[in-house]
Amino acid sequence: MPLVLTEEQSMLRDSARGLISDKAPIAHLRQLRDSNDATGFSRAVWKSFAEMGFSGLLVPEQFGGSGLGCVEAGVIMEEIGRTLMPSPFLSTAVVATSALSGGGSAAQQAQYLPGIADGSLLATLAVDEGAKHRPSEVATQAVRSGNGFKLTGAKALVVDGHVADLLIVVARTGGRAGEREGLTLFLVDPKTSGVAIERTVMVDAHNAARVIFDNVEVSADAVLGEVDQGGGLLEGVLNVGRAAVASEMVGLSEEVFGRTVTYLKERKQFGKLIGEFQALQHRAAQLYIDIEITRATVLKALQTLDHDRDNAATAVAVAKARAGTTATLAVQEGVQMHGGMGMTDQFDIGLFMKRARVCQELFGDSNFHADQLARGKGY
Repeated sequence: MPLVLTEEQSMLRDSARGLISDKAPIAHLRQLRDSNDATGFSRAVWKSFAEMGFSGLLVPEQFGGSGLGCVEAGVIMEEIGRTLMPSPFLSTAVVATSALSGGGSAAQQAQYLPGIADGSLLATLAVDEGAKHRPSEVATQAVRSGNGFKLTGAKALVVDGHVADLLIVVARTGGRAGEREGLTLFLVDPKTSGVAIERTVMVDAHNAARVIFDNVEVSADAVLGEVDQGGGLLEGVLNVGRAAVASEMVGLSEEVFGRTVTYLKERKQFGKLIGEFQALQHRAAQLYIDIEITRATVLKALQTLDHDRDNAATAVAVAKARAGTTATLAVQEGVQMHGGMGMTDQFDIGLFMKRARVCQELFGDSNFHADQLARGKGY
């Protein structure tokens, strides 16, 4: 399959770019951060997203969505990366939707997917429990109680957890920490007794939360998929999220590159434009090449998810690992080539560095995915 966007996908990109650049430029993130906004994103902008059909991009048509694929979601994420737009698109429209579409019963899908499609319902995945992404190390327990379960444990780095109307919680109903078997996904109302949520604003001024479950009672109907068999569903959902974050890092990297090249063409030193210095030209050229290779790698992963999801793990791991290293290189070069003012908060380039660092950690950093690839090859 050609590693280029179709005409329809290019039109989607242009529509998203126009909306995001108009309603959520970098100044939008600064305003939310500096005002200590309790929500952390603009509900008005999210409403505009829903009206454009973006919130229901992955929702099947029978539930009010567009029924499109991961490539289209990646297109939106790339544009989000260009302006660092804070929104629940990743948590709700990509990750939660993938979980409900892939593992939800007909009743669960009918209950939740229409709300996601029209932008009225926010949902998120609660999986990680420590500082690093280790999905198989889940320790949160789900113990059978009557006709349902009781959840006990804590989750960290739950993206948009403080505003979510629905939590998709990964808990252990069997097996031991480190094992894929014995994991089960649960749909939990955050207003349920025993759920405590603490917002934790990340370094990049985006949203996350710590969620504690203290003997939280849920019914058997809250199980997403099958009991003890959630490992496969979880891995598929995480792979969609990983490819989406990789797409965001591609957009972020390209925006940093464009801003840096513009600066090289404007800034003078020793009577010459600094872009005339060969050493900086070489570094800029190398970064451009790196970004383009990563773009192709990420698009390949997205296409594989759409056409052969069960065998997409390798392509996704390569994409997420490479996107992480590329974004890190892009922001480091961008800050360095901007000189001293690149380190100031008043200059936007530093905001991209902070977001790149958080995106690295979301759903596994480059080292995590390199390790996954090595293990998959038997090393």
